[in-house]
Amino acid sequence: MTESDPLAGRRIGIPESRQLDLFADMLERRGATVRRCPLVDIRAAPDPAPIRAWVEDVLAHGLDDMIWLTGEGVRRLRDFTADDPPAERQRFWQALGAARTVTRGPKPVRELKQDGIDTNLPATAPTTAGVIEALSQVDLAGHRVGVQLYGTDPNTPLMDALIAQGATALPVAPYVYADQAENATVETFIEAIVTGDLDAVAFTSSPQVRRLFKVAARGERTPALTSALARCCVAAVGPLVAEALAKHGVETDLMPESNYFMKPLVRRLVTYFAASEPAE
Repeated sequence: MTESDPLAGRRIGIPESRQLDLFADMLERRGATVRRCPLVDIRAAPDPAPIRAWVEDVLAHGLDDMIWLTGEGVRRLRDFTADDPPAERQRFWQALGAARTVTRGPKPVRELKQDGIDTNLPATAPTTAGVIEALSQVDLAGHRVGVQLYGTDPNTPLMDALIAQGATALPVAPYVYADQAENATVETFIEAIVTGDLDAVAFTSSPQVRRLFKVAARGERTPALTSALARCCVAAVGPLVAEALAKHGVETDLMPESNYFMKPLVRRLVTYFAASEPAE
């Protein structure tokens, strides 16, 4: 291992989908051997009607507040309205910009800047609980609050918190998560973890965690998978992923301190392995 290839000899499993090649390349350029298994895929919502109805409602009545949970949600709504008449599209995004903008983490903040929208109320932590805590400091009585959902997760805790504060919650789900790799491929990936063929597994979304353990449960491999993950390095891109792992009894070994993106995750992996025994 040298300064130019600090991950030489390290075998890292990555279940990333949307940016699989980018993430793998960053690791491989640092000397790692990468095992890929794209567990989930992000796709446009199969039924556009609810999204169209939500857009029309925003155009007709506006919003007092708009909660953005993911950068993907911003991109998908941008794509959804891309073919709308220019004047209508402009009016829609102006309505979103006029609302108080609440963001769960840095990814929606970065995406919204492309649309000229600044964050007015960031979450106290990049989690649903962080959003709820931030909103508890403001008056939402009688407010129309748009909520861009995380996939199709109804986010009941957030919905309940909004209702408890007297708001009308208006959720929209502009994308869905779908299984990508076949179960047999995921089972092979699980086997690589269980048999110790990987030094680390780097998770970048909570749906990856859910899919991995869903397939493990089908094959009655959950205890073996949990035990194996306790023996290797488990990396999470952010708190939401770490929470998903914790629900399955898996402790996260490393995570970026503040910027929850792939580059900081790669840097944390380099630091982690630099402090451990050299790879054989």
